[in-house]
This record gives sequence, structure tokens and C-alpha cells, in this order.
Amino acid sequence: MTPLDKQARIAGLWFLVVILAAPVRLVVVPDGSARDVIEHLALFRAGILTDLLSGVAMLFLTFSLRRLLIGVHRDIANTLVILGGILPAALYVVNVGNDAAAIILSKGAPYLDAFSEAQRFALAELFLRLHDRMVVAAELFWGLWLLPLAMLVWHSGFLPRLLAAWLLLNGIAYIAQCIAGFAWPSFAPTLSSLCAPVQFGEIAFALWLTALGARPGFRQKELA
Repeated sequence: MTPLDKQARIAGLWFLVVILAAPVRLVVVPDGSARDVIEHLALFRAGILTDLLSGVAMLFLTFSLRRLLIGVHRDIANTLVILGGILPAALYVVNVGNDAAAIILSKGAPYLDAFSEAQRFALAELFLRLHDRMVVAAELFWGLWLLPLAMLVWHSGFLPRLLAAWLLLNGIAYIAQCIAGFAWPSFAPTLSSLCAPVQFGEIAFALWLTALGARPGFRQKELA
């Protein structure tokens, strides 16, 4: 196994960690009311932990991809770390605060006696809704970082261009969903369903890196 191939497989493993951890809060954890928080407290706490794990994993993933692809174009590889690692990780950590606030308000505490139960529950639901809105905002960066990644993969010479094209479409889909989520909320669920097949690009890329690594010999065109 060459050093390049080893680095590709390491990046693939980090990508799989992100793919497995990131959906937990969105798919497994109920997201509705303070009652849901109380009834599924363990799930909400698990969601917080997996969100923190996702943020850390995004940093390690983008650092690994930078090492793999920096020889293609240094500046674009650095941009990938900022858009795909640093900014999403920060959003994950900040959004954990919304869930933590919802848990505190739902459970109640002596220092919250100034609020009635109805007020606490209303505030808890507000923080849950803020969490949802921040997820929509995060989709912008989930999409933007895939654009420089697609460009680097396209010009790498050791990864297939089909994956680069798929990653590009995957990124555009995320950006479109972010825009729709704020500008046309009623259309957002329909758009999400339409974009679902395209958004397997990340999974395909992660599986390729993990299973097949880097394979020099694909057509290459150097970036300026």
C-alpha cells in the first residue's frame, strides 16, 4: 500500500464516521416539543454527543483530505478545510447549545422557578426550532465544501471523475435545499425528496476511498 493509498483510506474511514454519526440527531431523535425531550431524554443526550462527534470528525476528515489532495492545488485544499471542517464544526458545537437549553428548560430547575411550566415548555420548543433552523443554515456549508472537493477529485489523477461530478451535484443539492428552506419552506420537503438520489455521492465517495483508496492512472489535468 502506497502512502497516497493509505491516506485515501484514512480519509475514507473519517468520512464513514461522519456519515454514520451526523444523521443520528436528525433521524433518530424526536424533534417536536418539550414533552418529547422529557420522554426521550437519553436520545436527546445521544444526539448531542453524536453532533459533537460529527464536528470533530469533520475536522479530521478535511485535514485528511487536505493531505491527500494538497498536491493537486494547495489553496483549494485549504479552502476545503475551512468550508468543510472549521465552519461546520463550529455550527455543530453552537447548535448543541440549543439542544442543551431545550433539555434544561424541559426538565426545570430551582433557578427557573420564575417561569411557569408552560413558559418553560414554550422556550424549550423555541430552542428546538432554532436547532432546526441552524441545521438548514448548515446545509449551505455541507454543500459549499463539496465544490472544492469535487474540483480537486476531478483533477487528482488518482480518483475517478465520475465521483467528482457526483460530489458536485451533491453539493449543489445541499445549497439548493438551504435556499429553499428559508425562501420557500413549503417547497423544501419536496426538494429534499428530489435531491435524495444525488446525495448518495458522499457515501459513494467514502466507500471508494475506504475500499479502493487512490489509484494513479486516471486521466489528469493539472490546475493552474
